[in-house]
Amino acid sequence: MTSESPHWAKSSYSNTGGSCVEWVPGIVSTTGAVPVRDSKNPAGPTLAIPVTAFTAFVDGVKSGSLHR
Repeated sequence: MTSESPHWAKSSYSNTGGSCVEWVPGIVSTTGAVPVRDSKNPAGPTLAIPVTAFTAFVDGVKSGSLHR
C-alpha cells in the first residue's frame, strides 16, 4: 500500500453491530489486489486479495450463493 493512509470503505449493507469487512477501493489499479481487514480491528492484519477472488466473493454475496 502507499505511504498515505488509505481510505477504508465498507458495504452500506453492513449492520451497525460491527461484523464488517472493509476494503480500499482506490488501490486496486496499482496493486492488482484488494486490501481487506476486519472493521472491529483496524490496527490488525490486512489481507491482499487478488481482484478476481474479491470479485467472485462480492458476486457470491450479491447472488446469495455463499453459505455460512
